[in-house]
Amino acid sequence: MTTIRPAHSRLRRRLSTPARTPLPGRGAVLLLAGALALAGCVSSTGTGGGSRTSPPPRATNIRPATPSGARDPRLLNIPGLEGVIGVTERELVRQFGQPRLEVWEGDARKLQFTGRACLLDVYLYPTSNSKAPVATYVDARRQSDGQDVDRAACVAALRQR
Repeated sequence: MTTIRPAHSRLRRRLSTPARTPLPGRGAVLLLAGALALAGCVSSTGTGGGSRTSPPPRATNIRPATPSGARDPRLLNIPGLEGVIGVTERELVRQFGQPRLEVWEGDARKLQFTGRACLLDVYLYPTSNSKAPVATYVDARRQSDGQDVDRAACVAALRQR
């Protein structure tokens, strides 16, 4: 007759058995630790009194950084994207519904909208003319294989949902 033991008892027995791979002995560990400690005491001068290094040379021709200020992003200019490029997140949500994905990176933002036909990534950046970030770039691809599709066609398909 076969006795069936619960899984937790087999696990406990497996954990209580000693490991099959031998571990290095205590002497080997102490020898290795001693060798490492001695390696740190060796000096490049050979005197054992520590290393004598000179400070790094000073750079003389470095200009101080000057703030360049925020630059306005370039807007993508493709026919069929007129209602998408230059609009805020609020207007995009009104057109396409809630985004499937929202990613913040610094002051930039990416919203991802999906439909049966395609997946649309809209990138929003702040500008000097608006407080809220606006859409400046759009990328579109098929969900099935990730191949690029026409951006304007994807926008039109997502609007028809």
